[in-house]
Amino acid sequence: MEKFLAAAIQIDAKNNKKENLAKLDHFVDVAKGRGAKLVSMPEEANFIGDDKENLENAEAIPGPTTDFFCKKAKQHGIWLHCGSLLETTTDKNKLYNSTVFINPKGEIISVYRKIHLFDVEVKNGVSHVESRIKKAGDEIVVVDTDLARIGLSICYDIRFPELYRIMALKGAEIVFVPAAFALFTGKDHWEVLLRARAIENQCYVIAPCQIGIKPSFQTYARSLIVDPWGTVIAKATDKECVVLAEIDLEYLHKVRTELPSLKNRKPETYKW
Repeated sequence: MEKFLAAAIQIDAKNNKKENLAKLDHFVDVAKGRGAKLVSMPEEANFIGDDKENLENAEAIPGPTTDFFCKKAKQHGIWLHCGSLLETTTDKNKLYNSTVFINPKGEIISVYRKIHLFDVEVKNGVSHVESRIKKAGDEIVVVDTDLARIGLSICYDIRFPELYRIMALKGAEIVFVPAAFALFTGKDHWEVLLRARAIENQCYVIAPCQIGIKPSFQTYARSLIVDPWGTVIAKATDKECVVLAEIDLEYLHKVRTELPSLKNRKPETYKW
């Protein structure tokens, strides 16, 4: 399929899983009603609390939340990217920040666990140490669908271009960046980083973000969809909402042909 609509959902998730899932249920319906075949959610879409609450509300994958999303994907016959969820591990004091990708049959086809954990402590300023309760993943994930080849990432990953170049070299045409990006950095870096990754790798970037005040910081929102030229083709306003844009793979291949930066790489010289 050369052209189709993709959607990014922006919500203000809190420490109430039932309410968060009700919002997501509504916005998935809205996205489907507007013609989306691929729907994406933000980071920690089903629950955001303090460290203790997060540990208590983490789930196995598959689990109750993914069961809910699988039924939703099957109901609408859509590809559903579940932002990220708090996943239990064998260590009761640690969890994964994991994204789940579901096909139109309601089957989980891939799980990506966030590789780069956001550990920042500024003297007399912000402190957010994700590794305090979270484990880092160690697998780069690119998955085939009947829409496109899709790469998975989460939030802070966007600052590490090596990850996205590897996904592009593995054939990714779309990459997801679900996020709960902080307001302080988001106002200067969010759009710049997303557009840079799209331009460098000549791919679509779909970045649904949280909005609202969370336990340790305020999120930036402004969920984006960026095309392979680096043009923002959809941008959310400062409210809970869903935005859609057309994904045009013919255009993507045209960009890669006419400006062949991926083909013109010289990996044999990249030694350090």
